[in-house]
Amino acid sequence: MVIIGRWQSRPVTLSVKPNCLTVSVDGPAESSVFSFDYAGRMWTALLDGISYRRGLDGRMIAKWSIAGRQRDRRWLGQEDALKIEERARGTTADLYRAILDGVAELREALPPEGHSVFQSAIAFDALRSRADAKQYHQVYKPVGILPPDQYMAVVLQATEGCSFNTCTFCTFYRDRSFRIRRPVEFRTHAQAVRDFLGAGLSLRRTVFLGDANALVIPMPVLVPLMDVVREVYDVDKLGGMFAFLDGFSGERKSVSDYALLAGRGLKRVYIGMESGSDELLRFLHKPSKADEVVRSVRAMKAGGVAVGIIILLGAGGHAYAAAHVKDTIAALNQMPLDMDDIIYFSELVAEEGMDYSKAAYQAQLIPLTQPERIAQGEEIQASLCFDEQRGMPHISRYDIREFIY
Repeated sequence: MVIIGRWQSRPVTLSVKPNCLTVSVDGPAESSVFSFDYAGRMWTALLDGISYRRGLDGRMIAKWSIAGRQRDRRWLGQEDALKIEERARGTTADLYRAILDGVAELREALPPEGHSVFQSAIAFDALRSRADAKQYHQVYKPVGILPPDQYMAVVLQATEGCSFNTCTFCTFYRDRSFRIRRPVEFRTHAQAVRDFLGAGLSLRRTVFLGDANALVIPMPVLVPLMDVVREVYDVDKLGGMFAFLDGFSGERKSVSDYALLAGRGLKRVYIGMESGSDELLRFLHKPSKADEVVRSVRAMKAGGVAVGIIILLGAGGHAYAAAHVKDTIAALNQMPLDMDDIIYFSELVAEEGMDYSKAAYQAQLIPLTQPERIAQGEEIQASLCFDEQRGMPHISRYDIREFIY
């Protein structure tokens, strides 16, 4: 429910949802907006025109826009992040006290669940926040990356690391070997995640099976692990299971395999195709070919599982640009994509010391500028063809620099 009121001559809006509380207080110049999960964690804030998002590990990213420029971002240090949390907690505590004292005028009474989440947010002080972040690291290995529509998932690490870990543009899993958790260990992990999230589980929308390539797990092992998830969580209520899988390993599962996984709650598989150009994939040390990805997607779709295809804009610079665009269009147009699917365009982020940067330097590649990368995505998108009866997949941008879980 949404409750309108006034406090200190300022308009106030309280949104008490089944999964979170959002508090908005209008100011002379900017509104202050805070959202808390039911465990009391601040997860988003808007202060002085800057938006903040807190991850479950306590990290916080700040984002803002200036007219005529790209959106800027900055990762906050721990102390700065705690100061933002304290500002949110302080304002929320003052408002709640005013509500109890009758000083804040609300058009409707605050419901019991509103009182509960206000009290949890006020109790979530710096000491509690530090302890919460520490518990996160006891429950999780580093969560490398997620698709943007899965940032609010319950991540369950059925595997650790990446099964091939050769891509020159990716450094997320370089520090650990790939392994599959056994069902007993995975059940302990799934229960520990549930206990860590506590009442904040209500904010989570889906279950994401990690890590990088979890569905590479052989079917005789994968099915029992998915059954563990269903034992510990109400998967249907959360919205189903989602996961990454590479194209060449994906080809090894049959249509009947995907149908079985769909029956267990698998909704969508995300594939980092990166490009339809096999030559570019070889340069990126991606151990797959475009036709393997196409066959995998067809099997998934025939088995009743949606897909998310990730395309890497700017990969290979100008030398590979023409083939990247042409072959990616050709590969995507061979896939039976529909309104349940997603195409993500992710700009290449090449940092100093990365294997890709070294290879690009040795090959004397000229990188695409940011506007050229955007134009590359627009060129690909403009040439995609979809069946009108099946509908059009969602097409979106994907900035890995803003990932926070």
